[in-house]
Amino acid sequence: MQADLELFQKLSKKLIAHEEKTGVVKPIKAEKLLNILDLDVSNNGLKREELESLLEEVVLSTPRTSTKLFFNQLFGGRNNKGTLGELLAVMLNNSMYTYKVGGPQVGIEKVIISKVCQMLNFGKNADGTFPPGGSMSNFMAMLMARDAYDRDIKFNGVSEKMIIYTSSASHYSITKNAMFGGIGINQIRKIEVDQFGKMIPEALQNQIETDLKAGLKPFFVNATAGTTVLGSFDDINKIHNVTKNYRGLWLHVDGAYCGSVIFSKSYKHLVDGVEKADSFSFNAHKMLNVPLSCSIIITKEKHNLKHSFACEADYLYQTDGDEYNLGKTSLQCGRRNDALKFWTLWKSVGTEGLERMVDRQFQLAETARNYVNNHPDYELYSYGDSISICFNYKNVDPKDLCNSLYEDGKLMVGYGEFQGKIFVRLVTINSNNEADDILNFFKVLEAYVEEKESELVTI
Repeated sequence: MQADLELFQKLSKKLIAHEEKTGVVKPIKAEKLLNILDLDVSNNGLKREELESLLEEVVLSTPRTSTKLFFNQLFGGRNNKGTLGELLAVMLNNSMYTYKVGGPQVGIEKVIISKVCQMLNFGKNADGTFPPGGSMSNFMAMLMARDAYDRDIKFNGVSEKMIIYTSSASHYSITKNAMFGGIGINQIRKIEVDQFGKMIPEALQNQIETDLKAGLKPFFVNATAGTTVLGSFDDINKIHNVTKNYRGLWLHVDGAYCGSVIFSKSYKHLVDGVEKADSFSFNAHKMLNVPLSCSIIITKEKHNLKHSFACEADYLYQTDGDEYNLGKTSLQCGRRNDALKFWTLWKSVGTEGLERMVDRQFQLAETARNYVNNHPDYELYSYGDSISICFNYKNVDPKDLCNSLYEDGKLMVGYGEFQGKIFVRLVTINSNNEADDILNFFKVLEAYVEEKESELVTI
């Protein structure tokens, strides 16, 4: 083990050195991958030197999400203390379903959940868990809503047309989860959004009334705190003013992208009214830069978690009470420890440190917006109070530009679409970045367009 830990450190140092020197790695074309890298497995293992050489090749060929040139996904950067916690979790290799095998790690998870419940003002009956990602957080919310609407569904299955409401700009996991939960894709109502990408509450109410008149069963409304493209925040107060008038209509706030604004005094107003929701989720691996993955869901009434997810298993739950056997409120049985890395970060920098991380991202976004707004060759499509900056440059086709930058190993940035318009989407979610790194992004992009302008597609 000691020798392999030394190898890990050696490879990590090489990776960091390459990140600092070259930034984004030039990708291997997918169809050529297995011809270039020896990824096949065989009956005989490799010698240590051969394995080390191959591992180095694989590591240095993998996309680098922690560099200052990576703006492609809704995560990025590398937090030292979070990485330390992740490495310790791997070494400890605990599963988080019982106190017997989790010990202090269960306490760590419970402390985080309790603190977040307090921050949300969810009350003394609130509880939560760490699902395997934001999509599964939304799935757990949907299942709790389904089962709260009809307590017999977990025994008898869905027998009525139950209706889901979400904005037309929400995450695609709502569609997947409707499939998984036995609701059906055709029972999803995509509610119209305004010019800022926010759900229109009046449109929501009109659709609910239409469905009730048709004899259907509205049960779940999904509001979004940070839509995937524009980073928009639905107005939770206004949506709650609609949902509170209907029996059994669960309000969930999907904060996977930007729900971490709850840690910032300056930006928590973006989720005003969250205390009125029935459930709330956020991904600490996004705005808080915790290593992937680290997702949390909180529900106002813990009995809903237990009703939907608890099952008895005498071979598993043999000691301690249910409060410390976390498998009773989890989607999974065996579950990796995602709490330690968040706790290590939170403990090391405090809540004020997490607040600075969130605030930094909005400051970087303002730097980017100001640059775009003050440059005649750019057109801005997004708005303030967002860490998504959506723009086009010199009428260059955004798809072609983003793909070409990636293929030539210059930048990793993606494109998005809203109301028929396609654009480059820059996300300032890496709180390790400085204003100069954002300005360098534009410098690299502009130099690339100048060099390749005759080859790039225009719109």
